[in-house]
Amino acid sequence: MARYIGPVCRQCRREGAKLYLKGDRCYSDKCAFSKRGYAPGQHGQGQARKKVSEYGLQLREKQKTRRVYGILERQFRAYFDKAERQKGIAGENLLVLLERRLDNVVFRMGFAGSRTQARQLVRHGHFLVNGRRVDIPSYLVKPGDLIVVAEASKESPLIKEIAENAGHKTVAAWLEVSAQDMSGKVLRYPTREEIDTPIQEHLIVELYSR
Repeated sequence: MARYIGPVCRQCRREGAKLYLKGDRCYSDKCAFSKRGYAPGQHGQGQARKKVSEYGLQLREKQKTRRVYGILERQFRAYFDKAERQKGIAGENLLVLLERRLDNVVFRMGFAGSRTQARQLVRHGHFLVNGRRVDIPSYLVKPGDLIVVAEASKESPLIKEIAENAGHKTVAAWLEVSAQDMSGKVLRYPTREEIDTPIQEHLIVELYSR
């Protein structure tokens, strides 16, 4: 399955929840989900009245999580298998792994307006991790990692604008950010309580355990 390239607001409407795929725009009056919260398509409004099975709920939760983090099916399953092998609760381990992705951390630090934009900036080599250029969005950060905007990228008008806005955004407690230096540090792994993504991870565990 190829990566979805259509209107991202349709994904929020399909899942029946705001996934904040457009960043700040999702908090404004321009958000399409606020105007049309029903499912897309000719019979979208009627679908809200359908009863969803237990399997359907589990599947939708998995799809919603994939869409939030922008991950394809095979890669998502690999994350789940890795989370299941780790000590602790599989669902929580899965969310921590997803939060550790470099594109997500760049977004969490405020250096991108959305995860989609963060993924693009990482791919274009705008960020260094511990002094080395990393252009792999799925790179998993660890405590102590220092993420810095590449020196050559600091003159980019887009990067300058993003850095200015970063100083006004709330940063997760497990991260430390210096908007002035255009840098951030991973202090530790996030706890489940610190992950504000609206996901019921136990449904995903139930789905893969069938």
